[in-house]
Amino acid sequence: MSAKKSEILNKLANNYPNFIKKDLKKFIDIIIFEIKNSLKRHERVELRDLFSLEPRLKKSRIARNPKTNEKIFVKEKYSIFFKTSKMWSKKINEQK
Repeated sequence: MSAKKSEILNKLANNYPNFIKKDLKKFIDIIIFEIKNSLKRHERVELRDLFSLEPRLKKSRIARNPKTNEKIFVKEKYSIFFKTSKMWSKKINEQK
């Protein structure tokens, strides 16, 4: 499931009619900008009771191309580790 910025904006605008849509858009842009910059600085981002994002360093290694079976050197790189909160995990895994 993915969430588009426009969908989030529309839901916020419907839930908070006192705010101008332009201000809500600016608010969403600021949040996304700050999360992106924190991850670039290799800092952990945590939204309490929702999720956390953490950049983790993957070591360099020798990999292989499955099509040609050729060995390839892969440099070390950062990947983003996503972890849901316990509350979200319980709600997602609830039996109906």
